[in-house]
Amino acid sequence: MSPAAWWSNAVFYQVYPRSFADSNGDGVGDLDGVMAHLDHLVELGIDAIWLNPVTVSPMADHGYDVADPRDIDPLFGGMASIERLIAAAHERGIKLTMDVVPNHTSSAHPWFQAAVAAGPGTAARERYYFRDGRGPGGALPPNNWTSVFGGSAWTRVVEPDGSPGQWYLHLFDTEQPDLNWENPEVFDDFEKTLRFWLERGVDGFRIDVAHGMAKPSDLPDATDDVKVLSHSDDDPRFNHPSVHEIHRGIRKIVDDYSGAVTIGEVWVMDNLLWAEYLRPDELHLGFNFRLTKIDFDATQIRDAIENSLAATAIENAVPTWTLSNHDVGREVTRYGGGAIGLVRARAMAMLMLALPGTVFIYNGEELGLPDVVDLPDEVLQDPTWERSGRTERGRDKCRVPLPWSGDAPPFGFSSSPDTWLPMPKDWAALTVEKQLADPDSTLRFFRRIIGLRKERAEFEGTELEWVDAPADAVVFRRRGGGLVCALNAGRQPIALPAGEVILASAPLADGKLPPDAAAWLA
Repeated sequence: MSPAAWWSNAVFYQVYPRSFADSNGDGVGDLDGVMAHLDHLVELGIDAIWLNPVTVSPMADHGYDVADPRDIDPLFGGMASIERLIAAAHERGIKLTMDVVPNHTSSAHPWFQAAVAAGPGTAARERYYFRDGRGPGGALPPNNWTSVFGGSAWTRVVEPDGSPGQWYLHLFDTEQPDLNWENPEVFDDFEKTLRFWLERGVDGFRIDVAHGMAKPSDLPDATDDVKVLSHSDDDPRFNHPSVHEIHRGIRKIVDDYSGAVTIGEVWVMDNLLWAEYLRPDELHLGFNFRLTKIDFDATQIRDAIENSLAATAIENAVPTWTLSNHDVGREVTRYGGGAIGLVRARAMAMLMLALPGTVFIYNGEELGLPDVVDLPDEVLQDPTWERSGRTERGRDKCRVPLPWSGDAPPFGFSSSPDTWLPMPKDWAALTVEKQLADPDSTLRFFRRIIGLRKERAEFEGTELEWVDAPADAVVFRRRGGGLVCALNAGRQPIALPAGEVILASAPLADGKLPPDAAAWLA
């Protein structure tokens, strides 16, 4: 790994395409909508886009149920639209990375359709996990595994002769059958997918459920109760050691394309186990989600940073930082909501951008959007809602479309008022248009901090050192460049370390850093 790789200190911007911008008035965002707002991203100062799934899909899980991984769904504009987007992004100096989903396919995928039709014991079924049931007549699932979205991880099929038949494994929705990566056809097909997109100019991939894919061959029962949308490191469904052989195979393919990057979604908490994914012949980057799991608390913030840096240091890898994404509630809401949540979110954005490594910003974060927690039950679309017996409302709250302009929904997102998720009326103050006109807005603030990070030599160096600070504050210095970042999570103003203040997230109080604020010093 070259420390000078373009991605090693890049700012990625995560585009959730359904919610970014709608170009054709159907109420759902699309790729031409992304292209229409590329200049927003140029002015924001980002280096690369991470595009959530846009390949052909029945949309049972909003694109993470892939029916054809080598074609773009008409909902998002078809193949011509991504070719336009790749070219337009590259013209502006922006890299484009795509989501790939290797753990499972859609149940509408030709392979799965063929497997159901072929019957037990056939080669077609070997591409997935088909198993006979337990108990009289095979009426019970093959093991006790549950779906991440709730309910059993097994669904029984009706065989071609009409009889109750085998069960298939789906760690997510019933419409997302897990692939059997012990079957060489699975890797061969995935290689075709990676090369298909790399040859069309894509700059790399975010790999969904990168700690999945491999399963223990005997599919043993789980010993612990597993909560919806979570799992532990000793969960037999995930993090099986043979997954690393798959990643080594992926890396060999990607290394044929200069500068291409792989970014793994790795929900593994043990640092030694997590770091294995970042070995020199596996992933380039691995998402570390610790900053998404903590409160606005100095001890928790420092622990999360130390832990993340220690984990990447095991394999001398590049750290990654993110505060939210399409699966994780927005930080404005997590930090208390309203005005207090927003000022804390700004402070945390400064802290994150002061850290060495790669940063991921989720669309809408630059506008200070909160979660929409009061979505009506009838509009919820996340499969978690139904599969959990309507006990878990799911992730729709952080996926509501972006407000661009105007004073009422759909705020320039679409020409249709019937957007795929409804937009709250009180977002009128948060539109891009309004924020561009306000020098103190969150959008203008994000432009400033990303710009400073790119321009100033103080942000050089890959290591940091802690500076003595009050118990409810976090202060560190970047070794090499010398940037000092201070964050006050307490209730009283604190004295700033020596140095020239480059920027603060809130006005200083008699030269001191107020509560819920951060500052950068040279």
